[in-house]
Amino acid sequence: MSQQPILSVRDLNVKFNLRGKVLHAIRGISLDVFEGESIAIVGESGSGKSVFTKTFMGLLDANGYIESGQIIYDGKDLTTLKKEKDWTQIRGKQIAMVMQDPMTSLNPLKTIGAQISEAIEMHQGLKGDALYQATIDILNDVGITEPTRRYRQYPHEFSGGMRQRVVIAIAVACRPRILICDEPTTALDVTIQAQILGLLKELKTKFDLTTIYITHDLGVVANVADRIAVMYAGDIVELGTCEEVFYDPRHPYTWALLSSLPQLGSKGEDLYSIKGTPPNLFQEVVGDAFAPRNPQALKIDFVKRPPYFEVTETHKVRSWLLDPRAPKVEPPEHIKKLRKQGGLA
Repeated sequence: MSQQPILSVRDLNVKFNLRGKVLHAIRGISLDVFEGESIAIVGESGSGKSVFTKTFMGLLDANGYIESGQIIYDGKDLTTLKKEKDWTQIRGKQIAMVMQDPMTSLNPLKTIGAQISEAIEMHQGLKGDALYQATIDILNDVGITEPTRRYRQYPHEFSGGMRQRVVIAIAVACRPRILICDEPTTALDVTIQAQILGLLKELKTKFDLTTIYITHDLGVVANVADRIAVMYAGDIVELGTCEEVFYDPRHPYTWALLSSLPQLGSKGEDLYSIKGTPPNLFQEVVGDAFAPRNPQALKIDFVKRPPYFEVTETHKVRSWLLDPRAPKVEPPEHIKKLRKQGGLA
């Protein structure tokens, strides 16, 4: 992994107009994505993960807009691109996305081969036999057996896991530099999930990709991410290496997410769940957005938004608990258990 950012987001604010009201979906996020790394963006549904990454490809819904901030890629500020023809130079060719549900990403009326060939022809300019061979090669790359037979089949003839492989094949066929995987395993059972994550890892190495995973499940990214960004209410509240976020988490929301993992539960006890609901982003968020759901919240959490505090060079957390003046608050028992596993207790 190089220390050169391939993508730099600076103070990004994204809003949506909904029924005469304004929803502030992304609240001043800054993030560097480094070339060759695998970064996971984690948070519960509605935290803004998908909206954030859609801005990298100009895929915001018609009622959404970037109010301020920059997204620097290859020396260009992507927030300045307005025309569809400008985005076609970026979308697919430079930054590609594997969507959540493969059935909605594939055309039911076209063969699998035709759909992958279309992407290769558009982005690599191949024709005829060369195009056919490149399509067969990419089917092989994503682990689809009997590619010549599968080439002629339709999406409904494939299982969910196979369809997900096809969607990944289409994304990788464009030869992008950045691959965004939006909940790539959500609709799949556990054994297939592991296969798809293994496949994405292999493709990352083979095609020298920078990968961005979007997920609500910290357990999914444990084996694939170099770094984890924890998102809550349109903001990144904790950012660190995989080891730091798993074994030395410092934000109460990260504690809550980790405590919710079923594998941390004890037999005979109720599973942990986060009380309350995320804030209403139609209204201005005052203080720390997680404060109303945080049993350890300080008075200042309800008044002033916390800045980032650096735990290490690679680990930063937006929480008043890290202010030297704050009282010492012990993490929950589940987190202490994890620390022991990581040898950090």
